[in-house]
Amino acid sequence: MNAMDQMQNGAVGTGVMRYGLIGCGMMGQEHLRNIALLENARVTAIFEPDAQMLAAALALAPGAQACATVEDLLAIPDLDALVIVSPNHLHVPQLELIAQRRPLPILVEKPLYTQAADLERVQSFLASYPAPVWVAMEYRYMPPIAALLEQAQAATGGVQMLTIREHRFPFLPKVGDWNRFNRNTGGTLVEKCCHFFDLMRLVVQSEPVRVMASAGQAVNHRDEVYDGETPDIWDHGYVIVDFASGARAMLELCMFAEGSRYQEEVSAVGPNGKIEALVPGPGRFWPADLGAPPVPQVIVSPRRPQGPRSVEIPVDPALLQAGDHNGSTFYQHQRFLQVVQGVARPEVTLDDGVAAVRMGLAAQQSALTGQAVAL
Repeated sequence: MNAMDQMQNGAVGTGVMRYGLIGCGMMGQEHLRNIALLENARVTAIFEPDAQMLAAALALAPGAQACATVEDLLAIPDLDALVIVSPNHLHVPQLELIAQRRPLPILVEKPLYTQAADLERVQSFLASYPAPVWVAMEYRYMPPIAALLEQAQAATGGVQMLTIREHRFPFLPKVGDWNRFNRNTGGTLVEKCCHFFDLMRLVVQSEPVRVMASAGQAVNHRDEVYDGETPDIWDHGYVIVDFASGARAMLELCMFAEGSRYQEEVSAVGPNGKIEALVPGPGRFWPADLGAPPVPQVIVSPRRPQGPRSVEIPVDPALLQAGDHNGSTFYQHQRFLQVVQGVARPEVTLDDGVAAVRMGLAAQQSALTGQAVAL
């Protein structure tokens, strides 16, 4: 099914839903491009304090109103939904401000929060917020990973071991270099890896009970200085998670491996066999002299009869052009639009967002202390 067919299928209502975006840096602009692909949605208001990023955002959303503050954006009467794409440490105060001023349906970028001290505030918001909230764990919607999620139980007979490997490029520059410091991001195992902890819970279909990690900063950003400070953000690590079901999962992260053919490799194994998803990185980073970028694959390897079966899972070129996440941002917005239209519920809940951050914070703590952390 191509992108146009997907758009038509996703357009449930007849009225155009009007979105306000809070934060329009690199990821915010990916959200803008993907919302523009939806037939029944458009961005009508933007808050972005950086002048250069604001100009780029307004070019992507012609006719949208630029707002000087979040409060000004929330005062616009003709809004149906909000998308929060601000730096991580601003998510909780912005959610609280929205709850006070204008409780609309929200899609909030990951991570939901960045430090354990914020959990009580998030739980208070969760208990009282009257509108739906979707946490942006878009890796669920990468086509090869979605195929693995759909087939994992049948292919494995029940997942007992799950391995997620991400070998990728370093953190990209962001406005004000906010992503170079743990105090703003929650740390790499929260900022980057909450996606993978979310996938672990989905694939294993159980809850984590113990986290062990070893991680650090070996290569990236060590020669950078911002306002007299050297970045403290980690660039590699291993995390092992034990689940209540007895299953085990491992994350292997390396952020100085952009020469890899695939960026994410997910492997789930059970008594009946194995299923793998291979996901390439952003096509814009693939060297032109190497020809066409790799195509995502899913490989099913039964134990009996032996013999791996590999299937390519191509992604619509229009969706690849709209962002760096293999079309997943579009598929996420397609489903969120149905929530805004009142015909569906969030698939990635606040509880999911909390669970992923708890696992990331436990991994950060384990790596710092050298001790396993019970959840």
